[in-house]
Amino acid sequence: MLKEIKGLHHITSMAKDAQENNDFFTRALGLRRVKKTVNFDAPDVYHLYYGDEVGTPGSVMTYFPFPHIAAGKPGTGEVGETLFAIPKGSIPFWRARFEKSGVAILGEEEVFGEKRLRIAGPDRDGFALVEVDNDHREGWLKSDIGAAEAIRGFHGATMRLKDDGATAELLGFMGYEKIDQKDDWTRFAIPGGNGADVIDLQALPSAERARQGAGSVHHIAFAVEDRAAQLEVRKALMDTGYQVTPVIDRNYFWAIYFRTPGGVLFEIATNEPGFDHDEDTAHLGEALKLPGQYEAYRAKIEEILTPIAD
Repeated sequence: MLKEIKGLHHITSMAKDAQENNDFFTRALGLRRVKKTVNFDAPDVYHLYYGDEVGTPGSVMTYFPFPHIAAGKPGTGEVGETLFAIPKGSIPFWRARFEKSGVAILGEEEVFGEKRLRIAGPDRDGFALVEVDNDHREGWLKSDIGAAEAIRGFHGATMRLKDDGATAELLGFMGYEKIDQKDDWTRFAIPGGNGADVIDLQALPSAERARQGAGSVHHIAFAVEDRAAQLEVRKALMDTGYQVTPVIDRNYFWAIYFRTPGGVLFEIATNEPGFDHDEDTAHLGEALKLPGQYEAYRAKIEEILTPIAD
């Protein structure tokens, strides 16, 4: 069993409109845009990162906004909901905020003893704000969101699968422990993790397979401290039979990817070097930052990309 994985690092999804996506995360949810860059494989498309003040691993939601993308179709083989941690007793604040701002509220429920408020993003993305006790992480504080309400980061994520057996075995190998089960749901958690510790698997054997598009999660990334730890994880996964990519430099972390038995794309990302290595902390997410290979084409890229109003 691996010991290097500390919880989630980031979750990356797809959207249709960059401005609408930016407004939802920075205004409705009150997160900070910590990086404005481009898709490394399609530099005519933004890659936007939202999180806490410095983009701490375990707090970062990222998006590729493709202007002409079709809507995704929910189903199995994907991340179903992203779970954000909020302080105990803060759901009434968030419900009132969402009602005022027009965010679609899907309902309140209690899952594994935790109260949660389920909402939909601009592209019908699935989110839940979960009241978590004793989460000592600090949220990004805006003028209208105080410390008693601010999102702390991820609590975790849910996955919808036709058969959760192989993915459950994989999570166990990655260091997760099964801590609860109810009906078709099974909860796993990393002991002593980074706060973004929870993965909930839902077995839906008769459901249709998801079709990715706007509102779909592209991949879910798990955090390791550094490149040495990442190489240990990569070797262990390959020794177990997984096809894992070589290490890829993503400027703000190093990444490896592999497809799980349930169809979800997993990434293992390093906590180093972080989002402030090329931008002062006070100005994170303000300037368009380009990977080195695209810097010579900056004028053309800026001409193609639609400006985002902050």
